Amino acid sequence: MKTHILIVDDLHEILLQKLTASKISFDYHPEFTQDDANQVIDQYTGLIIRSKFQVDSSFIDQGSNLQFIARTGAGMDNIDENYAQSKSIVLISANEGNCDAVGEHMIGMLLNLMNNHNRANAQIARGIWDREGNRGFELKGRTVALIGYGHNGKAMAKKLSGFDVKVIAYDKYKTGFSDTFVQEVSMEEVVRQADILSFHIPLTRETKGLINDEYLLHFRKPFFFLMGARGGIVEVPAVLKAIDQGKILGAAFDVLPVEKFPMLADEVWYQDLIERDNVLLSPHIAGWTFESYYKLSDILAEKIIALTKTKI
Repeated sequence: MKTHILIVDDLHEILLQKLTASKISFDYHPEFTQDDANQVIDQYTGLIIRSKFQVDSSFIDQGSNLQFIARTGAGMDNIDENYAQSKSIVLISANEGNCDAVGEHMIGMLLNLMNNHNRANAQIARGIWDREGNRGFELKGRTVALIGYGHNGKAMAKKLSGFDVKVIAYDKYKTGFSDTFVQEVSMEEVVRQADILSFHIPLTRETKGLINDEYLLHFRKPFFFLMGARGGIVEVPAVLKAIDQGKILGAAFDVLPVEKFPMLADEVWYQDLIERDNVLLSPHIAGWTFESYYKLSDILAEKIIALTKTKI
């Protein structure tokens, strides 16, 4: 069956341009709901999504001719990877496309936390001029621990190299990855050395709820906490408890276990979270810059073109 792709999310036009130039057939329907896609997916050999809906086993069964599923983003957590692979469906992501954006965003959140930018700004807006109460910390000389050393972890480490920090990383599924920017260590070394803890791992059955009371208990020094990976990895009440105990000095969340309103406001921990001046939040935008919007589609297009040339 000739390659014919269904695109159901709003993507940068560079992807459409490159597919057209390579004479790859596609239908672009960013307005499609999952029900719409269900009705026609059996007509396509490829599917391109972002985060619009879950590609579960039922949907995959509907796509009886699917040869690949591509996602313009990092990770495949809205796709049933195991089931897709059991059906010999190739999975393609564009992790390289937004790793620079994530690294810059999370370092920006860290600097904000360490220097009390949000609190100082809010105080000045209320007529309060408090220099001593907003005395900050310097990054220089501290140890930044990365959990996970894929594209995002590597980008973060590289961008930290100019701050005169020590960067260490633990990755359960990799060894021998020490390089110019990072030193590979055990988890025991992470809990002993970390002044800043930043997560760069996917959401899987194994990592869901990983960051809980027990996980945080083992850290030896007070540290700053950065979560720019996936919200389902962290139990927010455990982080709030660690802040109360002085174990966590400040926390930045670009992702949360529950996102968007009104559902987020209904969480029992939401009010506590937003009332703290040493917690910084952003709406899952770390990897969502104007530049990454282009790069994600550009990289994905190249991967799809290369795949079709192999005549999957």
